[in-house]
Amino acid sequence: MTVIPEPPAATRAVPLAHLAAGGRWRTEAMRSLAQPLLLWFTAGQGRITVAGVTRGYGVHNAVFIPAGTMHGFEMTRQVRGTALHIGPADAPPLPEAPQHLRVRETRAQQELTALIDAVQRELDGDAPAATRAMRHHLGLLGVWIERRMQDAAAAGPPRTDAAARLAARYTALVERELTMGRDVADYAAALGVTATHLTRACRAACGRGAHEILQDRLIFEARQLLRGTALPVKDVAARLGYGSAAYFSRAFHQHTGQSPRDFRASPRARGREGA
Repeated sequence: MTVIPEPPAATRAVPLAHLAAGGRWRTEAMRSLAQPLLLWFTAGQGRITVAGVTRGYGVHNAVFIPAGTMHGFEMTRQVRGTALHIGPADAPPLPEAPQHLRVRETRAQQELTALIDAVQRELDGDAPAATRAMRHHLGLLGVWIERRMQDAAAAGPPRTDAAARLAARYTALVERELTMGRDVADYAAALGVTATHLTRACRAACGRGAHEILQDRLIFEARQLLRGTALPVKDVAARLGYGSAAYFSRAFHQHTGQSPRDFRASPRARGREGA
């Protein structure tokens, strides 16, 4: 399993408009979170990659991403909505698999917006029993997701192909073994396919090769460690499974255009992560 420590996270709601100012790597780079995430898009459009599969999103799309699921999404300044991070202590029963729900009914759209607003109101206020009230609203949110899943199932099972299924298995395996120094050939062997076949499947599913996905995921974690800790660069490299600090620094520079030390010193690196 991934051994990068992550502190327990509290429930919070972040306007998506705030994320665009944080730099593309803060939304587009592949990452996973230790808590469930619901993205509710109310304006704009783009592409989102979840578990190795890229799809378009638009107005009134709700995307639920379970904890530990690799994801990233395009974030333009035209996009509006909310990223709702659900704290482990607050989480109601939620789906185990990602869900991309295209919410066409006005009433369902209004219900979701009202539930998110109610959660935010309890988080921001100081009324008695605010935490308990917030958790009840999250429970209703879980019911809302369940009902929309039932609606989607009634319309027919989702269509997936072999490439998407393999890409999902690959990203899940990367999440489990991210810091073990594996390369694409190792992951391909564990999945019972060749590296060439794995790369072809990933490109078909999300437009990125298997190596690109792996490096993007590693570099995101590197940025997080450089931004959020005082670990020496050599210790960051070791924690992420790189064979040497020099190799890590070359990979980081190739991916970001900066050395690890320059990235750590830059003001933007010290900005708050949004989603």
